[in-house]
Amino acid sequence: MEILLYIILPLTGIILGWLIRWLYAKVQLSSTEQRAQRIIQDALKESEAKKRELLLEAKDQVIRERSQLERETRETRGELQKYERRLLQKEENLEKRVNSLENTERTLQDRERLCIEREEKLKLEQEKCKHELERLSGLSAAEAKKLLIQSLENEARHDAQISINRIEQEAQLTADKKARDIIITTIQRLATDVSSETTVATVSLPSDEMKGRIIGREGRNIRTLETLIGVDIIIDDTPEAVVISCFDPIRKEIARMSLDRLIQDGRIHPARIEEIVQKVTKEINQTIYEQGEKVLFDLGIHNLSPEAVRSLGRLHFRTSYGQNVLNHSKEVALIAGMIASEIGADPELAKRAALLHDIGKGVESNSEGNHAEIGMELAKKMGEDAMVINAIGSHHNDVEPESLEALIVQIADAISASRPGARKETLENYIKRLESLEKIAESFDGVDKAFAIQAGRELRIIVNNEKVTDEEAKIMAKDIAKKVENELRYPGRIKVTIIRETRIVEYAR
Repeated sequence: MEILLYIILPLTGIILGWLIRWLYAKVQLSSTEQRAQRIIQDALKESEAKKRELLLEAKDQVIRERSQLERETRETRGELQKYERRLLQKEENLEKRVNSLENTERTLQDRERLCIEREEKLKLEQEKCKHELERLSGLSAAEAKKLLIQSLENEARHDAQISINRIEQEAQLTADKKARDIIITTIQRLATDVSSETTVATVSLPSDEMKGRIIGREGRNIRTLETLIGVDIIIDDTPEAVVISCFDPIRKEIARMSLDRLIQDGRIHPARIEEIVQKVTKEINQTIYEQGEKVLFDLGIHNLSPEAVRSLGRLHFRTSYGQNVLNHSKEVALIAGMIASEIGADPELAKRAALLHDIGKGVESNSEGNHAEIGMELAKKMGEDAMVINAIGSHHNDVEPESLEALIVQIADAISASRPGARKETLENYIKRLESLEKIAESFDGVDKAFAIQAGRELRIIVNNEKVTDEEAKIMAKDIAKKVENELRYPGRIKVTIIRETRIVEYAR
C-alpha cells in the first residue's frame, strides 16, 4: 500500500504540474491573442484614418486640377473665339476684294474690247494713209523708209565725225599741256644730287715706304689682296698714293677699306690681310642693309623682307651708265609719287613700284634673265602686289603695263635717266663687258671665283684644286680664252690667268 502511495503521489504531482502549466500556457495564449487582436484593431483604425486622409488629399488635388483645367479651357475657348472672329473678318475682307477684283476684271475686259476695236480701226486708217502716201510720192513704204534711214545715217555720221575731230583736238591740246605742267612741276620740286661713279679709288699713304710693305716680299701681300678681293691694285710713281681698280663697286670699297685699315694697323702680312678682309666684308654687308633701310625710311615705305632690303642696299654700290642705282631708284620713286598725286593715281603704289623697279640689279643671281625679269621674280617671292610686279617687269616694256601706275614708273624712270649729267653710256658698256668676262669664266665647272682686273685686260680665275688638276687647268685656260674670243668684242687682248692653290691648315695646341 505504501508502495502504491509512493507511486501515486509522484504521478499525481506530475499530473498537477502538467495541468498547472497547461492552464498557464492557455492563459498566456489568451492574453497574446487579445494583444494581437488589439494590435490588428489599432492597425485597422490607423489604416482607415490614413485612407480617409489620402482620399481627402486626392479629392483636393482633383478639385484643384479640375479648377485649373476649367480655367485653361475657358482661356483656350476665349482665344479660339478671338481667332474665329478674326477669320470671319478676314473672310469678309477677302470676299470684298474678290468682288472688287471681279468688277475690275470686267471693266478691263470692256476696255480691252474697246482698245481692240479702236486698234482695228486705226490699222484700217493707217493702211489708207499709207496707200495715199505711196500714190502721191510714187514710192513704196520700204523704199521711202530706206531713203529716210540712209539720209539720217549720213547726217548722223557727219555730225559725229565733226564732234570726234573737235574732241580729239581739244583732248590732244589739253593732254599735252597737262603732261608738260605735271612733268615740269615734278622736276622743279625734285632736288637730288648728281653723282657719277667711277671704277677706280685712290688710297692715300703716309709715306712712299708703305708701298713696299703693301707689295710685300716677292709681292705676296699685294697678290693676297688681289686674290682675296678680286681687284687690281696699281702702285706706280704717284707719290703717297695707291690706286685700286675694279668694275665691281662693292669689291672696290672692300679693298679700299681693307687697305686703309692695314695702313693704320701697320701689320701687313697675308694672315692679317685675310683677317681684315673678312671683317671689312662683314661691315660692308651691314652697311648694305643699313643703306636699304635708310632709303625705305626716307620714302616712308614699309613691310619689305630682309632679302629685299639687302638687294636695295646693294644698289648703293651699283651704277647704271655712271648713275648710282640706289639714288636713281629713290629719285624715280619721288618723281613717280609726285606724278601720281598730280593725276589722281595711287601715289604709295607708284612710289613702291618705282623704288623696286631696278631691284633686279641688286640680286646676286646667276640667272640669264634681264634685271626686270629678275626683279619680277624677287617681287613675287616677297609677296608684292600684282600691280607692283607688273610695273617692275614693264618699266622697259618687257611685259605690257597693266595699270596707270606702271606707266607712271616708265615716265619717272625716263625723267631720271634723261636728266643732264645723270648717265654715261661708255661706262655702262665697259662694266657690262667686265661682268660678261666674269660670267664666262664662272660658267666652267671647278671655278670658285673669277675677277676681271687691269681694266678688263686680265681675267684672273681661282679654281678648286680638288676638282681641277694642273693639266686640266691648262686646258681650261685655253677653253676660256677661246670662249671669250667667240662671244665678246673688246679692244686689244685679254690675259687669262688660272690660279690653283693648295692650302693646308693645322693648329698647334
